[in-house]
Amino acid sequence: MNERIGRIEAMLDEAGPAAIELVKELLDLYGEGLGRVMTLVGEEPAARLAADELVSPLLLLHDLHPLDTRARVEAALAGESADVLAIDGDLVRLRVRPTGCRSSAAAQAPALRAAVRAAAPEIERVEIELEHAEPPLIPLDTLTVREAPRADGLTACETSQAEGGCRTVHAGTRAP
Repeated sequence: MNERIGRIEAMLDEAGPAAIELVKELLDLYGEGLGRVMTLVGEEPAARLAADELVSPLLLLHDLHPLDTRARVEAALAGESADVLAIDGDLVRLRVRPTGCRSSAAAQAPALRAAVRAAAPEIERVEIELEHAEPPLIPLDTLTVREAPRADGLTACETSQAEGGCRTVHAGTRAP
């Protein structure tokens, strides 16, 4: 479809004013007809038509898409770690929640921008803010301290264990 649109745009660049006026009239005629179709089919079939990858851009072109910009953007980002903060004209602002290292959140940006623009071609700018995440806490009782063996092969803990001074605690267990 993008190839077809590119050819049409190239032809319009070379065409004279009369050809451009003809294309505008044809678009208006098709838009009116498509508008009647959307009214006649009802809400559920209109939603199915809007979900079609070829029909959806036509509905957008004629301002007939049943979903507003926010709904389309949110649907495109469903399952992603991003929230829509605001939509203002041709600008969408997103907040990306960290799901791993901070660099992976930044690496998501191009895919998020592409998803927003595919769902809402009227959007020209996508600003992405990375949500600040606190570093994860490691529960103290899951840590193990391992002592280096001494020359006699025992650790200081094993040597003093007879005196009741040491306990061995392994990761994931709690000391008695």
